[in-house]
Amino acid sequence: MTAKRVVAPPLEPGSIPKGPASYFPSIEKTYGRPMQEWLDIVVVRLTAGETHMSVVSELKSTHAMGHGHANAIVAYAKAELAK
Repeated sequence: MTAKRVVAPPLEPGSIPKGPASYFPSIEKTYGRPMQEWLDIVVVRLTAGETHMSVVSELKSTHAMGHGHANAIVAYAKAELAK
């Protein structure tokens, strides 16, 4: 595991997430895994020095994820890591 962990935002019923997190409910429903699992996968790759698009491509090819969903996860993780 990496030294810094990006924690999935709480998705409260009735709340409307903004930005990349707005995709998270659909991602969980479509791919059947909690957001924390996806974020952990992405953070490991980003902190290993992989580029944004290489991580997006990996999610698409390995997990059959759509481009928008993959891009949203990576964008969210990168923004949180930059804090």
